[in-house]
Amino acid sequence: MGYFERALLASIVIGAGAGFVGALVVLRRRTFFAQALTHGTYPGAVAAAALGVSVPLGAAAASVVLVAVMSAIARVRRQGAQVAAGIVLTGGFAAGALLQAVIPGLPVRAESLLVGSILTVTDADIVLAAAVAVIAVAAVAVFGKEIAFSTFDPSGFRASGYREWPVELLVLGLTAAMVVSALPAVGAILAIALIAAPAAAARLVVPTYRGILLAAPVIGAASGIIGVVASRALAVAAGPAIALAATAFFVLALGISKVRALPLNRVAIPVETAEDARTA
Repeated sequence: MGYFERALLASIVIGAGAGFVGALVVLRRRTFFAQALTHGTYPGAVAAAALGVSVPLGAAAASVVLVAVMSAIARVRRQGAQVAAGIVLTGGFAAGALLQAVIPGLPVRAESLLVGSILTVTDADIVLAAAVAVIAVAAVAVFGKEIAFSTFDPSGFRASGYREWPVELLVLGLTAAMVVSALPAVGAILAIALIAAPAAAARLVVPTYRGILLAAPVIGAASGIIGVVASRALAVAAGPAIALAATAFFVLALGISKVRALPLNRVAIPVETAEDARTA
């Protein structure tokens, strides 16, 4: 398999997985959490590159710490999820920048850690992304009812005797795993676009929970393919091209939703039909 074919396969696998996990992130309004994770794993990636070990492994170690830190801060009285995410985002990215500055002679360019390099992904990177995607699908298949209940009716979920933190931790863990697996392809900064934009686009045009879970991976994979093809045709970086493709899908979905909302596109019910409906 050539480098371009491998990049296409990676874009499909990572895009689909990111879209699926992103659907949970967007529906649960945890996009800021995901952004904090994408930036917060940067120091782990830098440290791994300096030590000569796998960059995703370093990012994974950092993500475990970040999930624990965010969960702890969020449970502190008078603090919350947004505060925790903000602290992790700024603190993590600053730590990564500091490590990059004080560690001389990094074996990889800092730009590749920030925006990725999908043309240089390995088979192991693709296998990791595929494994994360499969685990995410399996988790939703097993705990889908609990996730949906907690997402759309958190008060009812708690009133029914369920604890919300296991579901929150599960979704946060899947998000962290997806961020780590996407790091070699789109980097620490651009991963959030591939996680959030396809899911947000699907939410605008698909009315059901299951529909969003199906549409978001398709949009994510399409964004990856378009980005890789565009990077080759236009001789531009693949990571930013993929992020822009995902953003373009969101803009398109936003336009479609606005057109649907126009009065001219609403189907008027005839008076006699309405009267029949009331008397039926």
